[in-house]
Amino acid sequence: MRREQDFNFKTVDEVDVNVITGYKGIYNRFFKRIIDIVMSLFFLILLSPIILLVAVAIVIDSGFPVFYRAQRGGYNNKPFRIFKFRTMVKNADKIGGGTTALNDSRITKVGNFLRKTKLDEVANLFSIIKGDMSFIGPRPELLRYTDAYEGAEKYILKVRPGITDYSSIEFINLDEIVGAENADEYYEKYVLKKKNLLRIKYAATVSLTTDLKLFWFTVWNVIKKALKFIFVRKEKDGVHNA
Repeated sequence: MRREQDFNFKTVDEVDVNVITGYKGIYNRFFKRIIDIVMSLFFLILLSPIILLVAVAIVIDSGFPVFYRAQRGGYNNKPFRIFKFRTMVKNADKIGGGTTALNDSRITKVGNFLRKTKLDEVANLFSIIKGDMSFIGPRPELLRYTDAYEGAEKYILKVRPGITDYSSIEFINLDEIVGAENADEYYEKYVLKKKNLLRIKYAATVSLTTDLKLFWFTVWNVIKKALKFIFVRKEKDGVHNA
């Protein structure tokens, strides 16, 4: 098992593929899947009332469909359909690009709340049960990006894509990073390679210890993001009522 401190490359091009060995371990090949199944079933039962409320809220706010489904590059480079609660208007993919911009006009009122609290990701539990995703793993990318992977980037697809990983935590406020204008262009030019380096890092260091650490880091960061959204909302309401 490679330790995190052993992975000290600065760019994707610098990565020595010989250090990308974590994905070969028995944890990634066997035990990780068992943990995913047990945890996804547990959370699906635990969160079923919230799932129902979110579905109803989406329908009331912007109608059907409740879920957003789109193809992504998956495990062993096999495309799959990702499931998320719909946070944008219908046919959003045809209206704008694949990267969500800052204050993106396609986001619905309920969708904004779901994104800020990360509740839109709860629907990924269905993808985990199916075996298309894992709790921890590289965030699944658009096929136009994964089809272009080369060199060390190909090892990203040696582990199941997940809800969270190093890159998800680093870029948790991605919309603020890419800005409001030319979000796709900025993402491809300045963000994609940085995210891929962190995704490769996960493939190189995947282990139970790594997953537990990333799980708790994610929980902490989601709580901070949700609290920030709530407090900013209250401040705005206070100004409006003044």
